[in-house]
Amino acid sequence: MSTFLPVVHLLGAIIALFGLAFLVPLGVAVGYGESADQSALMVYGMPLAISLVVGGVLYLATLKTVRRARRELQPRDGFLLVSLVWVVLPIFAMLPFLFYLPNLSLTDAYFEAVSGLTTTGATTLTDLDLLPASLHAWRALTVWIGGMGVLVLAVAILPVLGVGGSQVFRAETPGPMKDSRLTPRIAETAKGLYGVYAGLSILCVLCLKWAGMSWFDAFCHGASILSLGGVSTHDASFAYFDSFAIEFVAMIFMTLAALNFATHF
Repeated sequence: MSTFLPVVHLLGAIIALFGLAFLVPLGVAVGYGESADQSALMVYGMPLAISLVVGGVLYLATLKTVRRARRELQPRDGFLLVSLVWVVLPIFAMLPFLFYLPNLSLTDAYFEAVSGLTTTGATTLTDLDLLPASLHAWRALTVWIGGMGVLVLAVAILPVLGVGGSQVFRAETPGPMKDSRLTPRIAETAKGLYGVYAGLSILCVLCLKWAGMSWFDAFCHGASILSLGGVSTHDASFAYFDSFAIEFVAMIFMTLAALNFATHF
């Protein structure tokens, strides 16, 4: 068991890091006054607290052993961590769906979370136009996080945790470019890729706003476009806006998003 403690250690850190993402829909819920009919603190505050507690316990419980052993991550550690992350994180990501939509089954909620984090684009939800803004924000955020990969983001901060991220990066990143570093340090590579990703996302949001979307719709669809996740705030998706300018902007940025971000870098 001690062989895999570094993996458990990192998994705890990633769960806690992921938990901070719940602050975004929580802020949207408060800003849109959704707490008037249902407690936003319950819907997003509880998942935030659960993620921080579970992640913190896993991280701190293994901290002493990991520091004492100081074992470098092996390729199998990277693959195990990737597998665990993509199975475990949706458990936390599905909590807002369960809390906000009590009639949604556990299977459908987990499916929705997996679909978002893997940018699959499939959904079990209907009547999207009637969903609260905070839940749309959470769906958009999950696909955006999944677009570049939560582990690539984690690699960017792993040096702060005192752990090298090379094996994690190699296990998470598809394609031949994972074998060539874009910068001398793997963490700088991860930061550079996320910088490009975030920059294009912001530019996409601004262009969608210029094309006629509201700021909120531009945020949600910008995240969906750059991640190629396919989620929308409306059942009719882009047909709802009936705008050539919006569709043109979407086509341009979907093309950019489909290219290898290492090439952009």
